[in-house]
Amino acid sequence: MDKFNFVKDGAIKLPPGFRFQPTDEEIVFQYLIRKTFSCPLPASIIPEINICKHDPWDLPGDMEQDRYFFSNKEAKYRNGNRANRATLGGYWKPTGLDKQITCSKRKPILGMKKTLVFYKGKSQNASRTDWIMHEYRLVLPKNPPSNFKNPSQSSLVQIGNWVLCHIFLKKRNGKCDQEILEAGDENCYKASEHVQIAKPILYYDFMRGDLAASSCSSSLSNDDSSEVSSSPTTLVDQHEEATNRPL
Repeated sequence: MDKFNFVKDGAIKLPPGFRFQPTDEEIVFQYLIRKTFSCPLPASIIPEINICKHDPWDLPGDMEQDRYFFSNKEAKYRNGNRANRATLGGYWKPTGLDKQITCSKRKPILGMKKTLVFYKGKSQNASRTDWIMHEYRLVLPKNPPSNFKNPSQSSLVQIGNWVLCHIFLKKRNGKCDQEILEAGDENCYKASEHVQIAKPILYYDFMRGDLAASSCSSSLSNDDSSEVSSSPTTLVDQHEEATNRPL
């Protein structure tokens, strides 16, 4: 039995101040692999639910937060391997290429991460939404010794029937999730062309007598030995006039 259980009413309930933000490697090799082989989980924090039975906005939990679910992969046809991705109000459509997740301690087992976008409505008249799902699954190469480094999709066999789904609502702030960009979302690429990167703000340090760089979004670490190599001439002239001006 798991030591900690944070699932209540089909949703994650964490104490105030705690956030569940696992990495791809932790999702695959700490949670999904344990679930697949019926081993104790680090914590009962991911509920079980059939993703295809619910639209993303009807799933348990806070829609403004990232949500994680264990789900059984459901076949679309009885005698086929194609997964069923249809829900009551739409369907999940894969986008881009699957991402391979590896762990040196877990060879030859691999994790595969698929990115999907939710479309509302029927296939022909469906409209794209901002709902994103990352689906993780365990796979094993058919010939591990020779095909482990760069196995093709056709040479991979899924282990078990469990998948782990990370579902979230993409924020409309003009920026795109980096993983969605890597997956090949064309609309995100177009939006990212209009995003301007803020330049560092230069200020004059009167205690040290030199110019330093400051940024509202980031700061230099203690190990960063980079220096400001150039500065606007107008700023230098203004600072020289300020320092030479009599008090």
